[in-house]
Amino acid sequence: MIFINITKHLDTADGSINAHFELTINDGEFLTLFGPSGAGKTTLLRMIAGLEQPDSGTISVDETIWFDSAKKINLPPQKRSIGFVFQDYALFPTMSVRENLLFAAHSESSISFVNELLELTELTHLRDRRPETLSGGQKQRVALARALVRKPKILLLDEPLSALDSAMRLKLQDELGLIHTRLGITTLLVSHDIAETVKLSNRLAQIESGKIVRIAKPLELFTTHTLSGKLQFVGEILSIECDTPVYIITLLVGQSVVKTVVSAHEAQSLKVGDKTIIASKAFNPILLPMS
Repeated sequence: MIFINITKHLDTADGSINAHFELTINDGEFLTLFGPSGAGKTTLLRMIAGLEQPDSGTISVDETIWFDSAKKINLPPQKRSIGFVFQDYALFPTMSVRENLLFAAHSESSISFVNELLELTELTHLRDRRPETLSGGQKQRVALARALVRKPKILLLDEPLSALDSAMRLKLQDELGLIHTRLGITTLLVSHDIAETVKLSNRLAQIESGKIVRIAKPLELFTTHTLSGKLQFVGEILSIECDTPVYIITLLVGQSVVKTVVSAHEAQSLKVGDKTIIASKAFNPILLPMS
């Protein structure tokens, strides 16, 4: 069990905020931190990892104190049982895939675990290749396997799939889900992708301006609205165009772009980049086979 109750002053593009994160994470849980850029999601991961120090508060994992400002306890990153996967892979360019994993191993049991991880992440046939010869998806697999070598108590994932194309992203989402199920490591993911959070997470913590404003199951968070519509989608607004007397809204729903019409009054509360619910009270679909 992980208990977090920390504060941190953050300087963001929108100004300074006094962040306060209070969170309990269950053993083996997959929890996603969701919210706008600058809300403090990555900073929270870095404070858990020991890469940044909170201003005050406590972090404890399985009754072991990792940080306590009052008791002046602050374990260094190497003494915290964490695996961290960044967006930029952070692989050693002069080492092969297997050597990158072996470098992270710290015991005989970890070394023997390397071959299992290579197989689990479908990297066995690439074990002797250097990172420069790998695709983005393959590099991210190596970074993930390296983070898992020491069998950490907590796996921290900072938007690890954001730079990949949609097909590779979907494939690695499946692999992340499989690895989490197989290894049962408590996992915290930072993501802006609604489909990704729904697919992978047990719970989602919504963060705004340095505060956790809601914790719920992803589907509850994204579909609990006081709407009577028979069908609901979540979409991201790509553009808003005036076509007097109405406005045409273009949205990204999953991997599809759709358009809808709203009144001028409705358009006033919308802006590009907003996540919005698309609800239909009367839905009479026509289903066509895809060739």
